[in-house]
Amino acid sequence: KTLEEPPSHAIFILATTEKHKILPTILSRVQKFDFRRIKVNHVADHLAKICEKEGIEFEYEALQLIGLKADGALRDGLSIFDQIVSYSNKQITYDIVVENLQVLDYDYYFKTVDHILARDHESLLLLLHEIIDRGFEAKSFMIGLTEHFRNLLVARTPKTLGLLETSDNVKKRYLEQVKSISQNLLVNAFNLASEAERNMRSVDHPRLHIELALVKLAHLNGAIDLAIAAQKKPAEAVNERLSPSPSVSAEVTSPVAAMPVIKKKSKLGN
Repeated sequence: KTLEEPPSHAIFILATTEKHKILPTILSRVQKFDFRRIKVNHVADHLAKICEKEGIEFEYEALQLIGLKADGALRDGLSIFDQIVSYSNKQITYDIVVENLQVLDYDYYFKTVDHILARDHESLLLLLHEIIDRGFEAKSFMIGLTEHFRNLLVARTPKTLGLLETSDNVKKRYLEQVKSISQNLLVNAFNLASEAERNMRSVDHPRLHIELALVKLAHLNGAIDLAIAAQKKPAEAVNERLSPSPSVSAEVTSPVAAMPVIKKKSKLGN
């Protein structure tokens, strides 16, 4: 009743993450405003203004990483920012943020793709061991690798490049690496990594599961080459059957014409 006939001096502000559960009678009497996640660069710009006011030295790439970790929530970004400022003695660098947030550096994922292109599964296994040895979970690495393939896929065309939310330096690396990857390999690698990440929830040994996925990724290019070759062989065989053989004489137009004629002797001996 109060919402239907509010007093003139009052304004009610209702907030929810589940708009579909609000009664139609209420929705018909209110103005609706949809709030969306804040973009990474907008969070970084806001943090940069705070740094300038407070006299804090910073690297913009580090602020972008904080914005990425905040996942569109400015409040979370400010909380992370305060922790890092107190930890870094008012000097916010990319390396300090990576260390403080326990975030895997982009460089690991770029190295992973380089090893995949080189079909070097030994280096992939050693790289995974290094990541785990640094205290990161194998599952976190797999989630990041799946996102890396997604970012490479987004970086393939100018139309989708705007979906890539990262620093300019990292964006350049994506644009450079995607030049050496075929779309066929990229789509299959994205699918394989996504499937491995999804199946990790039900496995007892995540590391072995990821090692198997990395070995498959390392030899994925070879599997694609074999599949393409297998598709070409039937077509080539058909073409060979349809084309005339060079060893057949052009004068022989019928199998009957090439058969020898056998004459029978008559009873009279003629």
